[in-house]
Amino acid sequence: MFRGEVRKGPVQSGFALLELIFHSAVRHVRKSNGNAVVGLLKSIAQSIIGIGIMFLLFHLIGNSNAPVRGDRMLYIMSGIFSFMTHTKAIRAVSAAEGPTSAMMKHTPMNSLVSICSSALSALYLQTLSAAVILYAYHVLWNPITIDEPVGVLTMYLMAWLSGCAIGLCFKALTPWAPDFFGVATMAYSRANMVFSGKLFLANATPMYILQLFMWNPLFHVIDQTRGFMFLNYTPRYSSPTYPVIVTAILIVVGLMGERYTSRHASVSWNARR
Repeated sequence: MFRGEVRKGPVQSGFALLELIFHSAVRHVRKSNGNAVVGLLKSIAQSIIGIGIMFLLFHLIGNSNAPVRGDRMLYIMSGIFSFMTHTKAIRAVSAAEGPTSAMMKHTPMNSLVSICSSALSALYLQTLSAAVILYAYHVLWNPITIDEPVGVLTMYLMAWLSGCAIGLCFKALTPWAPDFFGVATMAYSRANMVFSGKLFLANATPMYILQLFMWNPLFHVIDQTRGFMFLNYTPRYSSPTYPVIVTAILIVVGLMGERYTSRHASVSWNARR
């Protein structure tokens, strides 16, 4: 019935932590949708709707070709996939279980495991849906050619990681003012529909307009993704290092804020809500 605690070395503890994160991520995926196929189809449908809206916008403004020489649908997907991954990472991490959750009563569970598992579950669903859409487009419509696949994948992961960093900051702030920061998280996600830069090409946009977008790490990620994806496009107004620096800073600030919040957490915080 009772079992003494067995001391583990650093390697064993690391593998035990990774195993716990894996099982917790599987739980998050199954919790959002009881049927794995339904969850995947839902994620695919959301991406297809975003692609369809951008495709319709191109026709409404009278531009039937991609702003950069290449496949128009691939140009649209380059912005939609990064935007969806970034946004879903923010939502998943900001809504991760906190120190007052019932799951935290179990000894191995902690906030770090909850955050990592939420982030990985969002990455898993979005990556799988993006792979299915790209494969279907490649087989059924037009063969896909990507100039530098490794660079595109790196920027895709950077979109996810920057979303996790921003979501971590919102998660640390939300318990102190749940209503305000809940709306702020949603407002930031909605604002990224415009300020992410997925609707236009940075090199073809005047500088006085670009100044409104340069602060956003997702803008740099999407523009750099198109630079790696298309042979005939070289980004001039975005930097691959800017989102890395911003993400690193936000992760440190978010972890500090999460640590401070967890030390002052109380079940009675939401008593009057």
